[in-house]
Amino acid sequence: MRKLSLAAIGMYLSILAAFSQSTKPADTAYKNRTLTFEEANFASSYYSQNGNNSAVTGGIGSEKLADLSNSIELKLHKWDRKSRKHTFDFELGVDHYTSASSDMIDLKANSSASHADTRVYPSASWTVENETKGRSFGLGGSMSFEFDYQSFGGHLDFSQKTKDKSGEFSAKLFTYLDNLKLIYPIELRTTTTTARHEEYATTGRNTFGSSFSYSQIINERLQVAFLLDLISQSGYLGLPFHRVYFTDNSLKVENLPGNRFKLPLGFRANYFLGDNLILRSYYRYYMDDWGLRSHTFNLETVIKLSPFFSATPFYRYYTQSAVNYFAAYQAHKTTDQYYTSNYDLSEFASQMFGMGIRLTPPSGIFGIEHFSMLELRYGHYTKNNGMNSDIVSLNLRFK
Repeated sequence: MRKLSLAAIGMYLSILAAFSQSTKPADTAYKNRTLTFEEANFASSYYSQNGNNSAVTGGIGSEKLADLSNSIELKLHKWDRKSRKHTFDFELGVDHYTSASSDMIDLKANSSASHADTRVYPSASWTVENETKGRSFGLGGSMSFEFDYQSFGGHLDFSQKTKDKSGEFSAKLFTYLDNLKLIYPIELRTTTTTARHEEYATTGRNTFGSSFSYSQIINERLQVAFLLDLISQSGYLGLPFHRVYFTDNSLKVENLPGNRFKLPLGFRANYFLGDNLILRSYYRYYMDDWGLRSHTFNLETVIKLSPFFSATPFYRYYTQSAVNYFAAYQAHKTTDQYYTSNYDLSEFASQMFGMGIRLTPPSGIFGIEHFSMLELRYGHYTKNNGMNSDIVSLNLRFK
């Protein structure tokens, strides 16, 4: 089971208390121009997986991995003289994982430095909304740091509602500029120095993309949305510690093209069967110029057992074709220009099912007025190649 950081929760409650003391009751005639606490969210999850198709050892070997993730989000807002709402969103996330497959970068090590790592990823965004015109504009930035990988991201977004406020168009431009260390398998390194003191070469990976969506209220029961993404990647798109074994038993690290274009298309539909039952459905078709094609089907049912308590069973089915450059262990020919034995790029089908529960009592969770929401979710994931995983997540909201 997952572990919860009491220190993090304590800090979270301290932040909440500091802002809650100065919060005034809502006044429809006057909108506060001072920066005001809106809400804070704490999310924690524990993920574990197992399988026997590790890319680190050429498509065979343990995929056992465990990850503990925690994030804190703080939202503040204010209104300007033109009655536009400004929202400031700050988030800090920390993941820590242990991985049996990463440990096999050095085949002779009983427990190498690569068996575990910690990722820290802060982000901040600003959004200004004109409620009268139904228009908003925002921008933000993010960073992500771990031992062998650094990423810097940014985004611009815009949305506009229709005159009757029943529809909304949204657009987003984003980029991620990544830098990764070239940590090769131990037997393919050209230096004999230890990993602790070794200076690794680095290389870059850039992602530029845009997202577009249009949502529409059809009637009092049905809402739909259409989604489109355009994503272009360039640079080093593989991982230097993914081994590939060829038919003649020779060994190299995976080699993939330096460019990739992705095109996901999606559709959402929410249907309200009544006050106590909501159906949420989602379908996505994905294609890219590496030859991968995939279909995603997701169905979630919100069952309101009371006005303040709901249960949410969900099911997800996913299937994909292999990229043009995938082959299993010792199946690649030495004449192949590009090659990988990463089973994430193979043909497979997967299923995920689980349940969530959500509490939103008007008096607050455990009678704490500002503790407004508690959500607990569990999901079980399986692939038809034998890989499986479980995830438990906890979400808390304070207002």
